[in-house]
Amino acid sequence: MSPSRIKLPSQTAALAGIPAGIQAAGPWSGRRQLFVRFAGEAETATMYTSEALRSELKRLSARSRYHSIAVAGRDPLSEGEYLAAVFGDDPPLPVMLDHDGQRPEALEPLLRVLALVQVNLDGTESDPVMERVCTSLACAAGKQVEHALVISPALETSDALLLRIVERAGAASRETKIVVHPTTESASDPDRRWIVWLERASQLHGDVRVVPRLPAPTGMR
Repeated sequence: MSPSRIKLPSQTAALAGIPAGIQAAGPWSGRRQLFVRFAGEAETATMYTSEALRSELKRLSARSRYHSIAVAGRDPLSEGEYLAAVFGDDPPLPVMLDHDGQRPEALEPLLRVLALVQVNLDGTESDPVMERVCTSLACAAGKQVEHALVISPALETSDALLLRIVERAGAASRETKIVVHPTTESASDPDRRWIVWLERASQLHGDVRVVPRLPAPTGMR
């Protein structure tokens, strides 16, 4: 067999599953999605070649109606080449990348197949972390891909820190959709914290929302 006819081994990744569920955070919150979740070290994993995952996503999307595919789990951009091979030039559904914004250099090659770049924070991130987050948002904006910053505030996150994050994200891209997800208890606090905070945040950036977070997505095959 000539070298030009040799078939190279397929790319393979460990996935924690491909469950169907409801997106819990961000601008697509409430949408029914297929979740492609890369497995963490302690999770039970199934190995999928890029071809096998592509075929499975096409099969599942043909069986039922979904809004989109959410790629999430352990550091999904560490599998950037694998994801590019899975989705090619014609994903069966719009693809959302849900990540921490720490690999802007790996994000750029994937933007051609993404419909939404979503970065998740808890409001305690350091300046270097925020710098990479802002670079990721600016990268998506440069390719005119929808992008969002989702903040689920930690208990120690102050309103001032949240406002600073809003300001920096807005400076990175005026098109950033910023969604803050306080706990249900915090959102209904009678001291009107979030009403006052949102008024101040809206003066810094034009697209900021405060929405109580849905429960984490669960499978519903």
